[in-house]
Amino acid sequence: MKRHINIRTRMTNNDQNYITHSNSSPNPHYRHNRRITYNSRIHIFQKYNNNTSTGYLSKDYKHTCNIFVPSGFTLTVFELVEKYVATKINARESTQAGYKTVINLLKKDDFGSKYIDAVRISDAKLWFIKLQREDGKGFSTIHSIRGVLKPAFQLAVDDDYIEKNPFAFDLSSVIVNDSATRESISRKDEKRFLEFIKSDSHYSKYYEGIYILFNTGLRISEFCGLTINDIDFKKHCIKIDHQLNKRGSRGYYIQGPKTDNGIRTIPMTPAVEECFRTIITNRNPPNKEPIIDGKKGFLFFDKDGSIMYSLHWEHYFKHIRDKYNSIYKKKLPLITPHICRHTYCSNMAKSGMNPKTLQYLMGHSSINVTLNTYTHVKYEDAVAECKRLRITKKNKQHKKSISKSFNDKMLK
Repeated sequence: MKRHINIRTRMTNNDQNYITHSNSSPNPHYRHNRRITYNSRIHIFQKYNNNTSTGYLSKDYKHTCNIFVPSGFTLTVFELVEKYVATKINARESTQAGYKTVINLLKKDDFGSKYIDAVRISDAKLWFIKLQREDGKGFSTIHSIRGVLKPAFQLAVDDDYIEKNPFAFDLSSVIVNDSATRESISRKDEKRFLEFIKSDSHYSKYYEGIYILFNTGLRISEFCGLTINDIDFKKHCIKIDHQLNKRGSRGYYIQGPKTDNGIRTIPMTPAVEECFRTIITNRNPPNKEPIIDGKKGFLFFDKDGSIMYSLHWEHYFKHIRDKYNSIYKKKLPLITPHICRHTYCSNMAKSGMNPKTLQYLMGHSSINVTLNTYTHVKYEDAVAECKRLRITKKNKQHKKSISKSFNDKMLK
């Protein structure tokens, strides 16, 4: 959006053209000098003073001309974010909830009432610092807030409200990243955890489900959304094309996977297939089989006959770990359904799986997510990989030596 202004010039003692133009709706908050770049690429310093804007123009410019001025002084940060959110009509429900959180924050915070052309990079950085130090918000929360403000201000740039996006900077260089790193667990810890579950009289009923999570890399919402029809025992694969969620008064609902690449078919190992057979045999649905958005035949139900969703499993993981750590001296690290996914990805990467194959199995939108976020390779893994390469090279040399020796004998 651009504001159309007619400029009239007159000569002044310093041999420059002094320009004035009327502004029908000046913003009383703006009483400062600011630099505006016009389409003509001539820069003018403007000072807003009541209903008059003044500045200087080089004398070789036309005495009367039409120019366009960015009109960012007409829109607040809060109004801009509302406008941006209004364009995201196809956003997922969880994303829409995130938008509402940011809008509610800006409605209460003074930063939301700032006019967007007054927001500088330093202002954006100082606001994030204030959110962390004074308001006590964590890095991940601020990262989510920036995830809304950055594209919103880019929309303002694209609409010619402002010339530069003040949120286009590296957040980790401004505030402390205090978010906990979600690490994968070792094969030894995975084995201890699974063996404990299998042998426990109370928690053994969850063994098959947890084993599947460790050995397929499924997102917990994808796993909870599985139905009998999604398990193909003839082709030995799992069809992933939806997930199950539950939110507030809405209750259960079905939606597509997190990314377009989330729609995939995952091959089952014999052990995973056996776990699914056990689950289907032991499933205990209520008398009236629940149907959620056309889906039925869900695999797990709680004691009240409700479909088990992500929160159920997160609680089970916590209780199992707490019980283990109350019994044994050597404690288990944090283990959650999502850490199962991390662990699967790391194990596959360490075993030498092709990265693109791993990306497909994980349902990641980008190979960078697969390589940088989920593959937790440590020093011990590097040592083992180097050792494996040396053994491989040694074996190749040995085979080459045997082949040469055999050929020499044949020639004799």
